[in-house]
Amino acid sequence: MRRLVFWLALVCLTIRSAAWAHAETTLEKIERTGVLTIGTRTGSPPFAYVNKNNEWVGFSIDLVEKSILPVISKKLNKTIKLEKKESAPPTRIPLLTSNAVDLIAETMTDTQSRRDSVDFSLTYFATGAQFLVKKGSPIKGIQTIAGKRIAAQQGSTNARIIRERVPNAKLLEFPDQPAAFQALVQGQVQAYTNDGIQLAGLKAKAQRPDEWLVVGDFYSYEPYGMAMRKNDSDFRQVVNIGLMEAIESGKYFELYDKWFGPKGEVPYPLSPDTKRFLQMQVVPK
Repeated sequence: MRRLVFWLALVCLTIRSAAWAHAETTLEKIERTGVLTIGTRTGSPPFAYVNKNNEWVGFSIDLVEKSILPVISKKLNKTIKLEKKESAPPTRIPLLTSNAVDLIAETMTDTQSRRDSVDFSLTYFATGAQFLVKKGSPIKGIQTIAGKRIAAQQGSTNARIIRERVPNAKLLEFPDQPAAFQALVQGQVQAYTNDGIQLAGLKAKAQRPDEWLVVGDFYSYEPYGMAMRKNDSDFRQVVNIGLMEAIESGKYFELYDKWFGPKGEVPYPLSPDTKRFLQMQVVPK
């Protein structure tokens, strides 16, 4: 009897190990479904947001659709469709690990701690944290927020840095950017901290943009990457090839100008140093 139990246990372990060994990769899932599902934002202009025509648009969405999707379609030798699901700092890693989405394409900073849970593409945008305040506010940067009510997004790197560097600031965390900005508009907080480019987007889209200021030097470095499930090197390689080809061909800079250029949704000039940094990530063929 003991021998029978032993062999049954061994058979079960063998079957389970075989299932683990043949777990579906992201590319196999995309090939089976014909769909690349991304997690992205609905209120972070110009990276990803719902515009006045109720269209889900933005720079990171364009970058996936026009640069990464064609590379995946070519590799799988079939037309792949793009599907979008809403993600936010508290939900984006669970969306990935539960297989609800295949790629996070939004304003997600590549950090060492997040690399414990997910893998990242190469950096596709670089910015830093600042503050959005009403004109006339005494807040001029991180050195002036002690004792002040500061809004941040839950799970953001900005919130963590504020807690570490200015523990006597009164930090209030909100589930997403629209909720944090609404708290600022209503006077519940005195400033909203986020990456400078996101604050510039909020200011540009506000009802009265002239009432708001983005203030302070960068108090953090925020390199945005596209996140994916860990240890799926084939998919990561395809994503990186799409981004590298976009940078090398100039397609990336065309999209950047569309969204961040002088006539873009949120003017945010690309510095020569940042452009060079992006180009230096391109690996020779």
